[in-house]
Amino acid sequence: MEKVVKLTSENGILIFSKSTCCLCYAVQILFQELRVCPLVYEIDHDPEGKEIEKALMRMGCSGPVPAVFINGKLVGSTNEVMSLHLSGSLIPLLKPYQAMS
Repeated sequence: MEKVVKLTSENGILIFSKSTCCLCYAVQILFQELRVCPLVYEIDHDPEGKEIEKALMRMGCSGPVPAVFINGKLVGSTNEVMSLHLSGSLIPLLKPYQAMS
């Protein structure tokens, strides 16, 4: 849990992911298209990955991955991120992190 809190507090946008997860990839592509560069933390490459998964579930993430944090706050998994995007609420959250074109 400490590792999750530390990573989320140190990074503006953080996606906990697994390298084999297609939903994680979809969220990463969405963020890329919205011109933000989140830190993507592949928990399947971390020896403490199982503990991180459990911590994310305890924090309220509907599935262990993807778990998206913006400005230190849990936004949620794929459904929550896509719902925010479709409602027009995601871009204002990402604005401070968007690259200038």
